[in-house]
Amino acid sequence: MSPELAAAISQVRRFIQVACAETGSGSCAHELAQPAHEPLFNQLACELFRLQFTHNKVYRQFCNARGVNPTNVYHWHQIPALPTAAFKDFDVTCLEPARWTTIFISSGTTGQKQSRHFHNAESLALYEASLLPWFARHVLPESTAALDKGVSARTDKSTDRWPMLILTPTRADAPCSSLVYMFDSVRRVFGSPESEFFGRITPDGSWQLDTGALRVALRTAAGSAKPVVLLGTAFAFVQLLDYMRKTGLVCSLPTGSRVVETGGYKGRVRQVARKEFYELITALLGVPQSHIVSEYGMCELGSQAYDIAVGRTGLSGIHTTAQTSAAVGSGLDRVFCFPPWTRACVVSPETGLEVSEGEVGLIRVFDLANVLSVMAIQTEDVAVRRRAGFALLGRAATAELRGCSLLQLPD
Repeated sequence: MSPELAAAISQVRRFIQVACAETGSGSCAHELAQPAHEPLFNQLACELFRLQFTHNKVYRQFCNARGVNPTNVYHWHQIPALPTAAFKDFDVTCLEPARWTTIFISSGTTGQKQSRHFHNAESLALYEASLLPWFARHVLPESTAALDKGVSARTDKSTDRWPMLILTPTRADAPCSSLVYMFDSVRRVFGSPESEFFGRITPDGSWQLDTGALRVALRTAAGSAKPVVLLGTAFAFVQLLDYMRKTGLVCSLPTGSRVVETGGYKGRVRQVARKEFYELITALLGVPQSHIVSEYGMCELGSQAYDIAVGRTGLSGIHTTAQTSAAVGSGLDRVFCFPPWTRACVVSPETGLEVSEGEVGLIRVFDLANVLSVMAIQTEDVAVRRRAGFALLGRAATAELRGCSLLQLPD
Protein backbone atom coordinates (compact mmCIF):
# COMPACT_ATOMS: atom_id res chain seq x y z
CA MET A 1 0.00 0.00 0.00
CA SER A 2 1.38 3.40 -0.95
CA PRO A 3 2.25 5.99 1.74
CA GLU A 4 -0.39 8.27 0.19
CA LEU A 5 -3.15 5.72 0.76
CA ALA A 6 -1.96 5.07 4.31
CA ALA A 7 -2.03 8.82 4.97
CA ALA A 8 -5.55 9.03 3.52
CA ILE A 9 -6.77 6.35 5.94
CA SER A 10 -5.31 8.35 8.83
CA GLN A 11 -6.96 11.55 7.60
CA VAL A 12 -10.38 9.91 7.31
CA ARG A 13 -10.04 8.40 10.79
CA ARG A 14 -9.27 11.85 12.20
CA PHE A 15 -12.29 13.27 10.37
CA ILE A 16 -14.51 10.57 11.90
CA GLN A 17 -13.12 11.27 15.38
CA VAL A 18 -13.70 15.01 15.06
CA ALA A 19 -17.24 14.52 13.71
CA CYS A 20 -18.10 12.15 16.56
CA ALA A 21 -16.60 14.40 19.23
CA GLU A 22 -18.52 17.44 18.01
CA THR A 23 -21.89 15.71 17.80
CA GLY A 24 -22.16 14.87 21.50
CA SER A 25 -23.58 11.69 22.94
CA GLY A 26 -27.01 13.13 23.67
CA SER A 27 -27.77 14.46 20.19
CA CYS A 28 -30.21 12.93 17.78
CA ALA A 29 -28.21 10.92 15.28
CA HIS A 30 -30.45 11.92 12.37
CA GLU A 31 -29.83 15.58 13.07
CA LEU A 32 -26.08 14.90 13.11
CA ALA A 33 -26.21 13.48 9.59
CA GLN A 34 -26.77 16.91 8.07
CA PRO A 35 -23.82 18.02 5.87
CA ALA A 36 -21.53 19.24 8.63
CA HIS A 37 -17.87 19.96 7.88
CA GLU A 38 -18.75 20.29 4.18
CA PRO A 39 -15.49 22.02 3.11
CA LEU A 40 -13.34 19.35 4.78
CA PHE A 41 -15.51 16.54 3.44
CA ASN A 42 -15.18 17.96 -0.07
CA GLN A 43 -11.42 18.32 0.30
CA LEU A 44 -11.00 14.74 1.49
CA ALA A 45 -13.36 13.39 -1.18
CA CYS A 46 -11.52 15.10 -4.03
CA GLU A 47 -8.14 13.96 -2.71
CA LEU A 48 -9.46 10.43 -2.33
CA PHE A 49 -10.75 10.54 -5.89
CA ARG A 50 -7.26 11.50 -7.08
CA LEU A 51 -5.69 8.60 -5.18
CA GLN A 52 -8.25 6.06 -6.36
CA PHE A 53 -7.94 7.27 -9.95
CA THR A 54 -4.19 6.70 -9.65
CA HIS A 55 -4.12 3.37 -7.82
CA ASN A 56 -7.34 1.63 -8.95
CA LYS A 57 -7.02 0.49 -12.57
CA VAL A 58 -10.65 -0.58 -12.94
CA TYR A 59 -11.94 2.73 -11.62
CA ARG A 60 -9.48 4.75 -13.73
CA GLN A 61 -10.71 3.04 -16.90
CA PHE A 62 -14.31 3.71 -15.84
CA CYS A 63 -13.57 7.42 -15.32
CA ASN A 64 -11.52 7.81 -18.50
CA ALA A 65 -14.39 6.38 -20.54
CA ARG A 66 -16.50 9.26 -19.20
CA GLY A 67 -13.87 11.93 -19.74
CA VAL A 68 -13.50 12.55 -16.01
CA ASN A 69 -10.18 12.81 -14.18
CA PRO A 70 -8.76 14.68 -11.17
CA THR A 71 -8.03 17.77 -13.28
CA ASN A 72 -11.72 18.46 -13.94
CA VAL A 73 -13.29 17.45 -10.61
CA TYR A 74 -13.72 20.21 -8.01
CA HIS A 75 -16.65 18.95 -5.94
CA TRP A 76 -17.62 15.53 -4.62
CA HIS A 77 -20.87 15.66 -6.64
CA GLN A 78 -18.72 15.47 -9.81
CA ILE A 79 -16.94 12.25 -8.82
CA PRO A 80 -18.12 9.34 -11.02
CA ALA A 81 -20.03 6.69 -9.08
CA LEU A 82 -19.07 3.13 -9.94
CA PRO A 83 -22.05 0.73 -10.20
CA THR A 84 -22.05 -2.04 -7.61
CA ALA A 85 -22.24 -4.52 -10.49
CA ALA A 86 -18.57 -3.77 -11.19
CA PHE A 87 -17.63 -5.42 -7.89
CA LYS A 88 -19.02 -8.69 -9.31
CA ASP A 89 -16.90 -8.70 -12.45
CA PHE A 90 -13.67 -6.91 -11.52
CA ASP A 91 -11.17 -6.53 -8.69
CA VAL A 92 -12.16 -3.03 -7.60
CA THR A 93 -9.26 -2.24 -5.30
CA CYS A 94 -6.19 -0.09 -4.76
CA LEU A 95 -4.44 -3.03 -3.08
CA GLU A 96 -2.17 -5.55 -4.71
CA PRO A 97 -3.42 -9.14 -4.26
CA ALA A 98 -0.54 -9.94 -1.92
CA ARG A 99 -1.89 -7.33 0.52
CA TRP A 100 -5.43 -8.78 0.73
CA THR A 101 -6.13 -10.21 4.17
CA THR A 102 -9.94 -10.32 4.10
CA ILE A 103 -12.41 -10.52 1.22
CA PHE A 104 -16.03 -9.61 1.87
CA ILE A 105 -18.39 -11.42 -0.50
CA SER A 106 -21.99 -10.33 -0.91
CA SER A 107 -24.91 -12.62 -0.22
CA GLY A 108 -27.18 -13.56 -3.09
CA THR A 109 -29.48 -16.15 -4.55
CA THR A 110 -28.16 -19.27 -6.24
CA GLY A 111 -26.61 -18.62 -9.64
CA GLN A 112 -26.00 -14.91 -9.08
CA LYS A 113 -22.55 -13.41 -9.31
CA GLN A 114 -21.41 -12.02 -5.98
CA SER A 115 -19.65 -8.76 -5.22
CA ARG A 116 -16.18 -8.83 -3.65
CA HIS A 117 -14.60 -6.14 -1.50
CA PHE A 118 -10.90 -6.53 -0.69
CA HIS A 119 -9.47 -5.43 2.66
CA ASN A 120 -6.26 -5.37 4.66
CA ALA A 121 -5.70 -4.69 8.37
CA GLU A 122 -5.72 -0.91 7.89
CA SER A 123 -8.96 -0.80 5.92
CA LEU A 124 -10.67 -3.11 8.43
CA ALA A 125 -9.60 -0.81 11.27
CA LEU A 126 -11.12 2.10 9.34
CA TYR A 127 -14.29 0.04 8.79
CA GLU A 128 -14.65 -0.39 12.56
CA ALA A 129 -13.87 3.28 13.20
CA SER A 130 -16.82 4.11 10.95
CA LEU A 131 -19.10 1.34 12.20
CA LEU A 132 -18.93 1.60 15.98
CA PRO A 133 -19.87 5.23 16.74
CA TRP A 134 -22.78 5.35 14.27
CA PHE A 135 -24.09 2.00 15.50
CA ALA A 136 -23.88 3.15 19.11
CA ARG A 137 -25.71 6.42 18.46
CA HIS A 138 -28.64 4.60 16.89
CA VAL A 139 -28.82 1.27 18.69
CA LEU A 140 -27.02 1.77 22.01
CA PRO A 141 -27.15 5.48 22.88
CA GLU A 142 -26.53 4.50 26.51
CA SER A 143 -23.06 3.29 25.47
CA THR A 144 -22.09 6.27 23.33
CA ALA A 145 -20.38 8.24 26.11
CA ALA A 146 -18.09 5.33 26.93
CA LEU A 147 -17.26 4.84 23.25
CA ASP A 148 -16.40 8.53 22.88
CA LYS A 149 -13.65 7.97 25.46
CA GLY A 150 -12.22 5.17 23.35
CA VAL A 151 -12.79 1.44 23.17
CA SER A 152 -10.01 0.92 25.72
CA ALA A 153 -12.05 2.88 28.26
CA ARG A 154 -14.72 0.18 28.27
CA THR A 155 -14.60 -2.38 31.05
CA ASP A 156 -15.29 -6.10 31.05
CA LYS A 157 -17.95 -5.78 33.74
CA SER A 158 -21.19 -7.41 32.62
CA THR A 159 -23.11 -4.33 33.78
CA ASP A 160 -21.31 -2.28 31.12
CA ARG A 161 -22.17 -4.62 28.27
CA TRP A 162 -25.25 -5.94 26.50
CA PRO A 163 -26.34 -9.56 26.03
CA MET A 164 -26.57 -10.00 22.26
CA LEU A 165 -28.51 -12.73 20.46
CA ILE A 166 -27.16 -12.75 16.91
CA LEU A 167 -29.13 -14.60 14.23
CA THR A 168 -26.16 -15.31 11.94
CA PRO A 169 -23.29 -17.80 11.93
CA THR A 170 -20.04 -16.93 13.68
CA ARG A 171 -17.21 -15.22 11.87
CA ALA A 172 -15.29 -18.51 11.90
CA ASP A 173 -18.15 -20.12 9.97
CA ALA A 174 -18.81 -17.17 7.63
CA PRO A 175 -15.44 -15.38 7.23
CA CYS A 176 -16.42 -13.63 3.98
CA SER A 177 -19.64 -12.01 5.24
CA SER A 178 -19.34 -8.28 5.90
CA LEU A 179 -22.55 -8.47 7.95
CA VAL A 180 -21.12 -11.18 10.22
CA TYR A 181 -17.93 -9.13 10.56
CA MET A 182 -20.05 -6.14 11.54
CA PHE A 183 -22.06 -8.07 14.13
CA ASP A 184 -18.91 -9.68 15.54
CA SER A 185 -17.23 -6.26 15.88
CA VAL A 186 -20.28 -4.89 17.69
CA ARG A 187 -20.36 -7.95 19.97
CA ARG A 188 -16.67 -7.64 20.77
CA VAL A 189 -16.97 -3.99 21.82
CA PHE A 190 -20.48 -3.84 23.32
CA GLY A 191 -21.54 -7.44 23.96
CA SER A 192 -21.55 -9.24 27.30
CA PRO A 193 -19.92 -12.69 27.76
CA GLU A 194 -23.24 -14.50 27.31
CA SER A 195 -23.70 -13.05 23.81
CA GLU A 196 -24.12 -15.82 21.25
CA PHE A 197 -24.52 -16.53 17.53
CA PHE A 198 -27.47 -18.73 16.54
CA GLY A 199 -26.95 -19.13 12.79
CA ARG A 200 -25.62 -22.40 11.39
CA ILE A 201 -24.21 -23.25 7.97
CA THR A 202 -26.18 -25.92 6.10
CA PRO A 203 -24.61 -28.41 3.65
CA ASP A 204 -25.66 -26.23 0.70
CA GLY A 205 -23.95 -23.20 2.25
CA SER A 206 -27.09 -21.34 3.32
CA TRP A 207 -27.77 -20.03 6.82
CA GLN A 208 -30.21 -21.75 9.15
CA LEU A 209 -31.32 -20.75 12.64
CA ASP A 210 -30.66 -23.08 15.55
CA THR A 211 -34.19 -22.54 16.84
CA GLY A 212 -33.76 -24.94 19.75
CA ALA A 213 -30.80 -23.07 21.21
CA LEU A 214 -32.43 -19.74 20.45
CA ARG A 215 -35.62 -20.79 22.22
CA VAL A 216 -33.63 -21.48 25.40
CA ALA A 217 -31.76 -18.17 25.12
CA LEU A 218 -34.98 -16.18 24.60
CA ARG A 219 -36.64 -17.77 27.61
CA THR A 220 -33.55 -17.07 29.72
CA ALA A 221 -33.51 -13.45 28.55
CA ALA A 222 -37.24 -13.04 29.25
CA GLY A 223 -36.67 -14.16 32.83
CA SER A 224 -33.93 -11.60 33.37
CA ALA A 225 -34.14 -7.89 34.09
CA LYS A 226 -31.25 -7.16 31.72
CA PRO A 227 -32.26 -5.77 28.29
CA VAL A 228 -30.95 -7.71 25.31
CA VAL A 229 -30.11 -6.86 21.71
CA LEU A 230 -31.29 -9.12 18.88
CA LEU A 231 -29.43 -8.68 15.59
CA GLY A 232 -30.06 -10.41 12.29
CA THR A 233 -31.26 -10.33 8.72
CA ALA A 234 -34.91 -9.83 7.90
CA PHE A 235 -35.21 -13.39 6.58
CA ALA A 236 -33.71 -14.77 9.83
CA PHE A 237 -36.21 -12.81 11.91
CA VAL A 238 -39.08 -14.07 9.75
CA GLN A 239 -37.83 -17.61 10.26
CA LEU A 240 -37.74 -16.99 14.03
CA LEU A 241 -41.20 -15.39 14.10
CA ASP A 242 -42.72 -18.22 12.06
CA TYR A 243 -41.17 -20.73 14.46
CA MET A 244 -42.53 -18.84 17.47
CA ARG A 245 -46.05 -18.72 16.01
CA LYS A 246 -45.95 -22.38 15.04
CA THR A 247 -44.81 -23.50 18.50
CA GLY A 248 -46.82 -20.95 20.49
CA LEU A 249 -43.67 -19.39 21.91
CA VAL A 250 -44.07 -15.85 23.26
CA CYS A 251 -41.15 -14.18 25.05
CA SER A 252 -41.64 -10.73 26.51
CA LEU A 253 -38.08 -9.48 26.60
CA PRO A 254 -37.01 -7.04 29.36
CA THR A 255 -37.87 -3.36 28.99
CA GLY A 256 -35.17 -1.61 26.98
CA SER A 257 -34.46 -4.59 24.73
CA ARG A 258 -34.00 -3.75 21.07
CA VAL A 259 -33.88 -5.32 17.61
CA VAL A 260 -31.56 -4.57 14.70
CA GLU A 261 -32.70 -5.98 11.35
CA THR A 262 -31.07 -5.63 7.98
CA GLY A 263 -31.30 -6.86 4.43
CA GLY A 264 -34.11 -8.39 2.44
CA TYR A 265 -35.47 -11.89 2.12
CA LYS A 266 -33.55 -12.99 -1.02
CA GLY A 267 -36.08 -15.72 -1.73
CA ARG A 268 -35.21 -17.74 1.35
CA VAL A 269 -38.49 -17.38 3.23
CA ARG A 270 -41.90 -15.85 2.69
CA GLN A 271 -41.91 -12.08 2.34
CA VAL A 272 -43.66 -10.05 5.03
CA ALA A 273 -44.84 -6.45 4.79
CA ARG A 274 -42.76 -4.28 7.10
CA LYS A 275 -45.79 -3.18 9.11
CA GLU A 276 -46.75 -6.81 9.81
CA PHE A 277 -43.09 -7.69 10.42
CA TYR A 278 -42.67 -5.08 13.15
CA GLU A 279 -46.05 -5.85 14.69
CA LEU A 280 -45.03 -9.52 15.02
CA ILE A 281 -41.75 -8.55 16.68
CA THR A 282 -43.68 -6.47 19.21
CA ALA A 283 -46.32 -9.15 19.81
CA LEU A 284 -43.98 -12.13 20.13
CA LEU A 285 -40.82 -10.56 21.56
CA GLY A 286 -42.22 -7.55 23.43
CA VAL A 287 -39.96 -5.04 21.67
CA PRO A 288 -41.81 -1.81 20.76
CA GLN A 289 -41.35 -0.27 17.31
CA SER A 290 -39.42 2.61 18.89
CA HIS A 291 -36.72 0.02 19.67
CA ILE A 292 -36.66 -1.73 16.28
CA VAL A 293 -33.84 -0.31 14.17
CA SER A 294 -33.27 -1.11 10.50
CA GLU A 295 -29.74 -0.98 9.10
CA TYR A 296 -28.84 -0.33 5.46
CA GLY A 297 -25.44 -1.48 4.30
CA MET A 298 -23.65 -3.63 1.75
CA CYS A 299 -20.33 -5.35 1.34
CA GLU A 300 -19.23 -2.65 -1.13
CA LEU A 301 -19.47 0.08 1.54
CA GLY A 302 -17.47 0.89 4.65
CA SER A 303 -20.28 2.79 6.41
CA GLN A 304 -23.89 2.02 7.29
CA ALA A 305 -27.17 3.94 7.48
CA TYR A 306 -29.89 3.52 10.12
CA ASP A 307 -33.53 4.51 9.97
CA ILE A 308 -34.11 5.55 13.60
CA ALA A 309 -32.24 6.08 16.83
CA VAL A 310 -33.65 4.01 19.70
CA GLY A 311 -36.38 5.95 21.46
CA ARG A 312 -36.71 8.47 18.62
CA THR A 313 -38.56 8.51 15.32
CA GLY A 314 -37.03 8.75 11.88
CA LEU A 315 -39.06 11.89 11.11
CA SER A 316 -37.22 14.28 13.43
CA GLY A 317 -36.47 17.45 11.52
CA ILE A 318 -37.56 15.94 8.21
CA HIS A 319 -39.89 17.74 5.82
CA THR A 320 -42.74 15.41 4.83
CA THR A 321 -44.43 15.68 1.43
CA ALA A 322 -47.89 14.40 0.54
CA GLN A 323 -46.29 11.44 -1.24
CA THR A 324 -44.11 10.45 1.70
CA SER A 325 -46.87 11.13 4.23
CA ALA A 326 -48.98 8.53 2.43
CA ALA A 327 -46.29 5.99 3.20
CA VAL A 328 -46.76 6.26 6.96
CA GLY A 329 -47.80 2.90 8.33
CA SER A 330 -46.11 0.98 5.53
CA GLY A 331 -42.65 1.41 6.99
CA LEU A 332 -41.69 4.13 4.52
CA ASP A 333 -42.08 6.86 7.13
CA ARG A 334 -38.65 5.84 8.42
CA VAL A 335 -35.71 7.77 7.00
CA PHE A 336 -32.27 6.22 6.59
CA CYS A 337 -29.29 8.44 7.34
CA PHE A 338 -25.58 7.83 6.81
CA PRO A 339 -22.92 9.33 9.12
CA PRO A 340 -21.31 12.75 8.54
CA TRP A 341 -18.32 11.16 6.76
CA THR A 342 -20.68 9.88 4.06
CA ARG A 343 -23.04 11.55 1.60
CA ALA A 344 -26.04 9.83 0.04
CA CYS A 345 -28.07 11.10 -2.91
CA VAL A 346 -31.14 9.79 -4.69
CA VAL A 347 -30.54 10.17 -8.42
CA SER A 348 -32.51 9.72 -11.61
CA PRO A 349 -31.38 6.60 -13.52
CA GLU A 350 -32.04 8.51 -16.75
CA THR A 351 -30.06 11.70 -16.06
CA GLY A 352 -27.80 10.77 -13.15
CA LEU A 353 -28.90 13.98 -11.43
CA GLU A 354 -30.34 14.21 -7.93
CA VAL A 355 -34.12 14.03 -7.84
CA SER A 356 -36.33 16.50 -6.01
CA GLU A 357 -37.71 16.03 -2.51
CA GLY A 358 -40.30 13.24 -2.47
CA GLU A 359 -39.29 11.81 -5.86
CA VAL A 360 -38.07 8.27 -6.56
CA GLY A 361 -34.61 7.33 -7.79
CA LEU A 362 -31.53 5.21 -7.15
CA ILE A 363 -29.31 5.56 -4.10
CA ARG A 364 -25.79 6.86 -4.74
CA VAL A 365 -23.30 6.87 -1.87
CA PHE A 366 -20.04 8.77 -1.35
CA ASP A 367 -18.26 7.02 1.52
CA LEU A 368 -14.92 8.28 2.82
CA ALA A 369 -14.46 4.97 4.67
CA ASN A 370 -13.92 3.31 1.27
CA VAL A 371 -10.32 4.46 0.95
CA LEU A 372 -8.87 1.32 -0.65
CA SER A 373 -11.64 0.60 -3.16
CA VAL A 374 -13.97 3.29 -4.57
CA MET A 375 -15.54 6.08 -2.56
CA ALA A 376 -18.40 6.82 -5.00
CA ILE A 377 -20.84 3.91 -5.34
CA GLN A 378 -23.95 3.71 -7.52
CA THR A 379 -26.32 1.18 -5.97
CA GLU A 380 -29.26 -0.68 -7.52
CA ASP A 381 -31.53 0.26 -4.60
CA VAL A 382 -34.62 2.41 -5.13
CA ALA A 383 -35.61 5.09 -2.63
CA VAL A 384 -37.65 8.23 -2.08
CA ARG A 385 -35.53 11.30 -1.45
CA ARG A 386 -36.01 12.78 2.01
CA ARG A 387 -34.13 15.91 2.99
CA ALA A 388 -31.77 14.34 5.53
CA GLY A 389 -31.70 10.91 3.94
CA PHE A 390 -33.93 8.50 2.06
CA ALA A 391 -36.89 6.17 2.49
CA LEU A 392 -35.92 2.78 1.11
CA LEU A 393 -38.30 1.10 -1.34
CA GLY A 394 -36.28 -1.95 -2.36
CA ARG A 395 -34.16 -3.27 -5.20
CA ALA A 396 -34.56 -2.13 -8.78
CA ALA A 397 -36.62 -4.35 -11.08
CA THR A 398 -33.46 -5.41 -12.94
CA ALA A 399 -29.83 -5.61 -11.93
CA GLU A 400 -28.78 -3.74 -15.04
CA LEU A 401 -28.91 0.05 -15.12
CA ARG A 402 -31.38 0.60 -17.98
CA GLY A 403 -33.20 3.88 -17.68
CA CYS A 404 -36.67 4.21 -16.25
CA SER A 405 -37.25 0.43 -16.21
CA LEU A 406 -35.35 0.60 -12.92
CA LEU A 407 -38.25 2.45 -11.38
CA GLN A 408 -40.58 -0.53 -11.69
CA LEU A 409 -41.04 -1.28 -8.01
CA PRO A 410 -41.84 -4.76 -6.70
CA ASP A 411 -45.44 -5.38 -5.65
